[in-house]
Amino acid sequence: MADPYGNGSGPAELTGVALAPELTRYLPYLMRRAFSYVASRADRGTQARDHAVLAALADGHGTSQRDLAERLEINPTIMVKVLDRLQAEGYVTRTRNPANRRSYVLSLTGAGGAALTRMESSVLERDRLLTANLTSAERDRLNELLRVVLGEPEPTPGTASTEHLITQAFYLLRRRGDALVCDVGLRVRDFGALSAVGKLGPCPQQQFARYLALTEPTAALIVDELVGKGLVTRGQDPDDRRRYALELTGLGRERLVYLTDAVDRLQAEIVAAFGGPAAEAELHTLIHKMLADPGAAPGR
Repeated sequence: MADPYGNGSGPAELTGVALAPELTRYLPYLMRRAFSYVASRADRGTQARDHAVLAALADGHGTSQRDLAERLEINPTIMVKVLDRLQAEGYVTRTRNPANRRSYVLSLTGAGGAALTRMESSVLERDRLLTANLTSAERDRLNELLRVVLGEPEPTPGTASTEHLITQAFYLLRRRGDALVCDVGLRVRDFGALSAVGKLGPCPQQQFARYLALTEPTAALIVDELVGKGLVTRGQDPDDRRRYALELTGLGRERLVYLTDAVDRLQAEIVAAFGGPAAEAELHTLIHKMLADPGAAPGR
C-alpha cells in the first residue's frame, strides 16, 4: 500500500494554508507540518543527503553505517549506496571495526571536509528560501530552539541547517510518539486524523481533507487505513446520498482518548525540556510564521 503520508512519494499535505489550531497547539503535529513544508520546498536530492551524512561524520556522530542510518533516518540499503558513492569520491573511508568485524567504522577524509565546506553555500541558500518569512534573527532563534528539542544546544556543522534541524526534530518526535502508542497498534500520526473525524463526524471525506490540509488522494488512503483498523466507518452522508460520511467507531473513540493522552504526555516532556512553556510557545510562533503564505506573513 502507498504511504498515506507521502513520505518519499510526493507531497501529501498542502502548505501555505490555514491549519487547525486545536492540532497545531501540539508541537509533534506542528513539526510534521514543518517537515512537509521542508520536503515540498527544499532540494531533497543527492546533495542535501550527502551534506547531512558528511556533517554528521564531521560532528563525530554515526561511527558505523547502522548508527548513521538510524541517526539520519535513512533506509539502511540506501545508506550503503550513499556511502559507496561518497567513498568512491574520496570523501569517506570505511575500516573494519576491531570490536565487531561485521561492521565498519566510518571516517571523514580531508577531501570530505573540503566538500562539506563547498556544500555550505547551497545549504544556506535552501535555508534562506525555506525561512523567507523570518528575519535573520528569527531564523537563528528557530535553529536554537530546534536544537533544544534535539538535545544538542550547541551548534555544530550538522546542526547549522534549518532544513536538517526540522527534519531531525520531526523524526525524533515521531519516534518518541510512536513508542508511546505502539502497544495498541497505532502511530502518533493517527492522532490528527482521528481527532478530525471525532470533531467533524459524521462528515464527508472532502471536509476531512480540508480540515487536515491534505490532498484528497492522501485523505482517501488515510481513511482506508483507519477503516481497515476498525477505527472509522463510512456511512452515507444524509445531505448527499452519493457521498460517504465518516464517523468514529466505538474502538476509534477509545483509541482517540488513548492517543490524546499520549500526545499530551509528549507535549509535557517537550515543555519540560524548554524549562517552561514560554520558549516552547516561541517555537510555535516561529514555525507558524515560517509556514504562513508569504503574502500573509508580516513584513521583514
